[in-house]
Amino acid sequence: MKNFVFILLVLFLSVSCKKELVKEPAKLIEKEKMIDIIYDLSLLEAIKYQQPLSLDSVESNPTKFIFKKYKVDSLQFAKSNMYYAADYDSYKEMFDEIQARLDKEKKSTEIKVKAEEKKAAKAKKAAEAKKKKLKETPKDSVKNKVVKKVNIDSIKRMKRLQHKGL
Repeated sequence: MKNFVFILLVLFLSVSCKKELVKEPAKLIEKEKMIDIIYDLSLLEAIKYQQPLSLDSVESNPTKFIFKKYKVDSLQFAKSNMYYAADYDSYKEMFDEIQARLDKEKKSTEIKVKAEEKKAAKAKKAAEAKKKKLKETPKDSVKNKVVKKVNIDSIKRMKRLQHKGL
């Protein structure tokens, strides 16, 4: 009898653990859409942290813009977020996917920044080489300048013709 009560108690507890902690909201945001929203909000928070003045110039609220972009309101987002957060494993998978996307974007951005830095370094080096070449060119042209010899007799003849014409 004790074993039967113990088994019944274990079954009852295991079934009751499956109960949902948070009821599904009426307008639940799809999981993929929720991931996109959280990703965009994460980028927004990173921008706020790295360059706080960059968002001060924006007249509208950037968070509201993201909600408008995905056609959700803040209450719908909060309820959906609470619903997904109730299932820890699923919520962790969502954030792992978001982290993977952020890491991928970070690598892509770093590659672009390095390429731009290399391009700028090449341009700077080319400009310095050109500047150096321009500095050297006048010195070389003065040294290598060929002076034409002028026939003195032709100058005297020109002077005589000018005096006679006057």
